[in-house]
Amino acid sequence: MSRLGRAATGAAAVALTASLPYWLPRLVIDLRVRLFARVNGEEGIPAPGREVPVEEFKRVYGHPAANGRSRGAALSDLFWYWLSPGPEVHQEHLEPGPRYDEVARTTRQILAGLSRERWSELVGRCTRRVLDELDQDTGGHGTREHRVRLRDLMMPVWAEVYYEVVFREPCPRHVRDLIVGNADDVVSALKCTSLRHMDRRNRLTAYLRERLASDPPPVPLPSLLSRREQAYYLQGTFFNTAVVQTSEAMAHLLLALATHQSVQDRLLSGEEDADYLDHVINETLQHFPLFGVAHRITTGEIPRDDGPPIPTGSVLLFNYPEYQRSGATGPQRFDPGRWLSADTRPSAFIPFGVTANRPCPARGFAVLTMRVAAEEMLRRFRLESTAEHTRSLPSRGPCLLIPHTDRPATAGRRPAGRAARLAGMRLGDRWAAIPRSLTQLVLGGYMVWDARRQGLCRNYFATASGDLAEPAVAVSR
Repeated sequence: MSRLGRAATGAAAVALTASLPYWLPRLVIDLRVRLFARVNGEEGIPAPGREVPVEEFKRVYGHPAANGRSRGAALSDLFWYWLSPGPEVHQEHLEPGPRYDEVARTTRQILAGLSRERWSELVGRCTRRVLDELDQDTGGHGTREHRVRLRDLMMPVWAEVYYEVVFREPCPRHVRDLIVGNADDVVSALKCTSLRHMDRRNRLTAYLRERLASDPPPVPLPSLLSRREQAYYLQGTFFNTAVVQTSEAMAHLLLALATHQSVQDRLLSGEEDADYLDHVINETLQHFPLFGVAHRITTGEIPRDDGPPIPTGSVLLFNYPEYQRSGATGPQRFDPGRWLSADTRPSAFIPFGVTANRPCPARGFAVLTMRVAAEEMLRRFRLESTAEHTRSLPSRGPCLLIPHTDRPATAGRRPAGRAARLAGMRLGDRWAAIPRSLTQLVLGGYMVWDARRQGLCRNYFATASGDLAEPAVAVSR
């Protein structure tokens, strides 16, 4: 090969290497999705899709026959595996019937025990405490810049909040650590960035069983559940799903502010009305819905407006991001102003699900609590980030927190050191996506296989006693 040919080959290799962060992670993600679909089989009817168009999405989702949750879907083995221990009594995965009704009623009673004023006070207090610890841990006393992962920063806040909601007393630090360890392990497994670590989860279960035996919460727990199942119920509903989902929602909100400085400037200026932050929250949930695909198993035929009915036993796959995109108005940019008018706000917006089919129990106060936590953050810090913002957020939201006492003297200009850190964050985030996506492919493929092998849901319903059966034992790793 000539010198010119070698130079051209070398230049091509350099260009290919430099471009890896821009195409390889997406390619690996697509491969992982195809792998999951192949392992799980073609069992689902996508909605929206050919059989359930956008116009029929909410009607089909809310139909009484779209009420099966776990039994009869291969996907359930995977979700039960990720939600172990105790997925059989997790509110979202219980089959319809007396146990589900009592569990859902108990959840509503626990959450309704706090007024809106009490929710605001509780969330504000817990957020301030965690932010105080952040300053103390770094010795900054409120004057130093922090580099954080937003999801990691938010998890202790919501661990404290939901412990106090359940037990009506402040959360001890060691219990907060147990809750955070459990929630982080669940969400990391769900995102395929880590295998499950059942020892972390079982430590929280052991604490809850001991606590229930000696000092149960004020609201009576479901009587149709055993003491062990009551511990699983609290762990799954409050100290897994509630902590994970609210931490994810806050990470999305704060990262949206960090990557849209003009929106953050409007909030920090104090010139916007009190509803503007709510519009920002809605816009965040529109672009980055917390739910991906919710599956339901039909227990009867569901008629369609145009075409044959959906048969009994069908697995419906309700795709939240795709449905919400169908109702977007105007350009797909981050624009909280679109919520000011009924003519411009998105028509397909279901951030907390569909009212007729297991909506999120926190829908009545979720925006309120997100607003309170965001206001506490903005009182102390300006947020800046150059990380990629995706719905799955496997990076956990890298961000710089800049105390207001450290703002540059010249408006609109960053100090050179901060600009360099943000440039390094952008480069590091791009390159970190390569090994992370490969890790997700390998670990995700293994967990899909292991979930099918263990068959937690399949084996549970195969027993003679059905809903009252003991679940299969999840292997610790």
